[in-house]
Amino acid sequence: MRRLAIAPIVASLLAALPAPAVANGRAPLTNGVFLRPGDDQSLYVRTTFGLLISHDDGCTFHWVCEKAIGYGGEFDPKYAIATDGTIFATTFTGLRVSRDNGCTWTTATSQADVNDPGRIADIWIDAIDISPNGEVWVATAESAKPNDVFRSADNGVTFAPAGLQSPIIWWKSIRVAKSDPQRIYVTGYQVANTAQAHVRRSTNGGQSWTPVPIPSNVQYGATPIVYVTAVDPGNADHLYLTSIGANPPNGDRVYRSVDAGDTYTEVAATTDPVRDIVIRSNGSALIATLAGGTYESQTMTGAFVKLGTVRANAQDVNPPRFGCLAQKPDGTLIGCGANWQPDYMAIGRAQNPLAFQKLFRFVDLAGPVACPAGTNEADECAPMWPALKQQFGATGPGVCGANPDLPTIDLPTPPPPKGGGCCDASASGPASFAVGALAGLLLFRRRRR
Repeated sequence: MRRLAIAPIVASLLAALPAPAVANGRAPLTNGVFLRPGDDQSLYVRTTFGLLISHDDGCTFHWVCEKAIGYGGEFDPKYAIATDGTIFATTFTGLRVSRDNGCTWTTATSQADVNDPGRIADIWIDAIDISPNGEVWVATAESAKPNDVFRSADNGVTFAPAGLQSPIIWWKSIRVAKSDPQRIYVTGYQVANTAQAHVRRSTNGGQSWTPVPIPSNVQYGATPIVYVTAVDPGNADHLYLTSIGANPPNGDRVYRSVDAGDTYTEVAATTDPVRDIVIRSNGSALIATLAGGTYESQTMTGAFVKLGTVRANAQDVNPPRFGCLAQKPDGTLIGCGANWQPDYMAIGRAQNPLAFQKLFRFVDLAGPVACPAGTNEADECAPMWPALKQQFGATGPGVCGANPDLPTIDLPTPPPPKGGGCCDASASGPASFAVGALAGLLLFRRRRR
């Protein structure tokens, strides 16, 4: 016997109804999750219509609109959360900062003199990470001026250049090892002369940088861009490098290094862009993609295998597909699914990536973050809430820890579906994360500049 959810059966009768759209024209989707160090109750979820914040382990989410944060259109900021709850968001016009739970947003260093070498206002901040010692690291990718990597030792109030200024390189990713704040990895894309990818490594907290040649076995896409996607939290020498678009037409290639980036082994060629790579506390690792499924390695040196049952001439069984993926300190996985069919969970959680359960849907939104009059949130977002509430039919959170809209009943295990092509029924259960519609998938693809 197995347990099947009633909601997907009922919802299939409503499948013809269009999903709501938001002001920027994109389908409402979750596509990023960010955690606050030292606080296992707080979740920060990026969506195509702003930022959602929960301080009760996902039971209650409040909304911060794009306009308050300081961006718009088909752009998705990269967020980082400091231990004191400060929220940082990367934008094309600087690093946006909120120190009051999303109510007020300012641009870092906007008060600094235009000739101050540490001024990062009014330029594209493309990468961010926070060191375990609290230092805030950002990297710029501006086309109109030289780029650099910057460090803040005062929680984002002031910044200082880290010695990687270049007029021809856009710095695209930065990762600080959680086990060693002195170990920092940076990648960049050279846009002038011969286009090429770059990797820099520091072993002394950014006081000096070593160029790390990328081995010849690393393949590139049409544009040679690589990201350091994950660093093992227990070993600063172990990392994953993603080569963007290196598996055409839509996929990436993932490489593993166990010697601080001196050599790489290809471990996966995905058919869809890599959304996140999570190195778990038990030594396993997960590569999350939306349309291409999820890959798992049981050890840091083991092979990656696509999760779920892959069947010829029929739909795969239970292939988890994530628009985002993160791991809490206790090992719980938090993933972005489809708010409507087939997942009926905008955010899910699990210990086992094949057994996700609904944590949050858009109907559970509690409203905008409560803020005093005169703040960005109160002035910009509160007036927009009635329309968004109506679009989602939002009624607020249910009972914490419960899953009232996914009741289950015992049913006999159905026979396997017959082969024969795209129109066969699927045996996928409610834990699968799949693409809701082709239009949503196209809208959800990573913005590339």
